[in-house]
Amino acid sequence: MRYDRTVRLHADFSTTVTRVRDALAAQGFGVLTEIDVAATLKAKLGQDMEDYLILGACNPALAHRALEADRTIGLLLPCNVVVRTDGAETVVQALDPDTLVTLTERPELEPVAAEATHRLDAALASLT
Repeated sequence: MRYDRTVRLHADFSTTVTRVRDALAAQGFGVLTEIDVAATLKAKLGQDMEDYLILGACNPALAHRALEADRTIGLLLPCNVVVRTDGAETVVQALDPDTLVTLTERPELEPVAAEATHRLDAALASLT
């Protein structure tokens, strides 16, 4: 089962991060958290890796609807978006919102997942 929605870009990492933030904002998502995985692994373990950033994106209206359907869904929120370097490309990946429905087996989450999918797909498409 695929659980990601991915685009590959021929753009540098920092430019892509800015564009991803703007694309998410245009679709009603704010970034609640940011984890610089590369910097954390370097600081904590002395390990080097490629640029790798996790953005915790949240659309408040969708999050509210999901939480109204299932309070435990907070374990799967916010929607993680990864921006990472892969050779000469920068990869942008978002968790497929349908994963929420599959994991929880809660059909009442289907409309929320469908709207989140539409918005994330629009954000990703705007990057290409």
